[in-house]
Amino acid sequence: MQAKDRKPAVAGMFYDGDSVSLKDHLKTLFSTAKGRISEDEVAAVIVPHAGYVYSGGVAASGFNQIPSDKKYERVFLIGSSHRVAFEGASVYSSGDYFTPLGKVEVDHDVVKELINSSRDIYFEPDVHAEEHSLEVELPFLQYHLQHPFKLVPIVMGPHDASAAKNVARVLSNWFKPGNLFVISTDFSHYPAYEDAERVDGKTARAILENDPQALLDVLEENRKEGVEGLATSLCGWTSVLTLLNITGDNDQLRFEKIEYKNSGDARFGDKNRVVGYNAIAIFRESQTKKKEDGFSLNENEKQWILNRSRQSLRSVVMGETPDPPEEDDLTDNLQYKTGAFVSLYKGSSLRGCIGNFGSDVPLWKMVDQMTASAAVNDSRFLPVKSNEVNDIRIEISVLTPLRKIDDISEIIPGKHGIYLESEGRTGTFLPQVAGKTGWNREELLGHCAKDKAGIGWDGYKDANIYVYEALVFGE
Repeated sequence: MQAKDRKPAVAGMFYDGDSVSLKDHLKTLFSTAKGRISEDEVAAVIVPHAGYVYSGGVAASGFNQIPSDKKYERVFLIGSSHRVAFEGASVYSSGDYFTPLGKVEVDHDVVKELINSSRDIYFEPDVHAEEHSLEVELPFLQYHLQHPFKLVPIVMGPHDASAAKNVARVLSNWFKPGNLFVISTDFSHYPAYEDAERVDGKTARAILENDPQALLDVLEENRKEGVEGLATSLCGWTSVLTLLNITGDNDQLRFEKIEYKNSGDARFGDKNRVVGYNAIAIFRESQTKKKEDGFSLNENEKQWILNRSRQSLRSVVMGETPDPPEEDDLTDNLQYKTGAFVSLYKGSSLRGCIGNFGSDVPLWKMVDQMTASAAVNDSRFLPVKSNEVNDIRIEISVLTPLRKIDDISEIIPGKHGIYLESEGRTGTFLPQVAGKTGWNREELLGHCAKDKAGIGWDGYKDANIYVYEALVFGE
């Protein structure tokens, strides 16, 4: 390596210093990482930069949101300085970055353009020499991404909010499909375990709002609270602030919290003095994949609502009241007012199914109500007994609004559910019924009219017919 290249400074301390051990460790971290929660393009990730034994699992979960075969032309890697106090941003223009896994080529054309674009952006060698916040992320990128990429390494001054805005103004030109932004930061430093969880939760929620001022306000609130041992609630706050100054006006982005832990969760962690780690992914939403009403659920929200339904099932069967949900868990999607069906299966047999097309209560509460009704109020079945609960499998269908059709040719079996109404009598089949029965359009309508609405096989011909779609998922 030539002297101008930036050599590893913390290999053997923050992560394994030889390539074989490092690859083995990364393989283990990614094998236990959180899976992808969205098919949308990852525009940015916020990931921790501590020693891999402490924060490596959370970092891997963040990077794992990126398909490994995704091609990025360049990666903008942004971290805040831990060792050198300065203003603005230092981009590395001397050579390339190296880790035990080899060279990461710096995009010197872009670096030069950035330096020429603003007085706040320049190259200061000492800033990069010992800084770990960028270096620690590189092996994850080298290991996970199958295709080569060019690197734009940026270290932000640790105390300058105004420079974050100016740097963001320049970087926004590069925040586009084909480029990935990686923001390196840990969260709270050195409070006790429970205090870290609370403070880190507040900070993460502020970031998820995608509002730079909201982040600044929460950081100030955390400081004034005087939490014992809390040195900072976000060591890379200038880097995160830079990102939010880029993304704040973009309503096509979706911020998702992927995983949280702190050093007290590690094998050798001290719960009396911890550092917090969050992985957050920023998705560039695909408009072509959105529902007509714009509603969708990510994998974390699906799992939450299934867990909630399971709790409601146990509660109603045991004659108890479900615990109220934690306010922090209730995302906008979970509070969206829409209809839902809950189907209970025992083995391959239906054990209860109740739903509602109404939209006067939030989704999580609708699922609570429909789970309870499916368990004890479906007139086709005896109420579920306590000794059956563990054998019940739950399937949830979240519904789009009903749409009246004028021609049955508009019905696509397997895609559309159908809802018939005639003189006060109604019946419905969920979209998945067609796949399970093999019925064609006319058979679906005939069975729904006869078996569900009670208006005879041909009754659908004089009925009002509606279609809807369903987001179906289950245990």
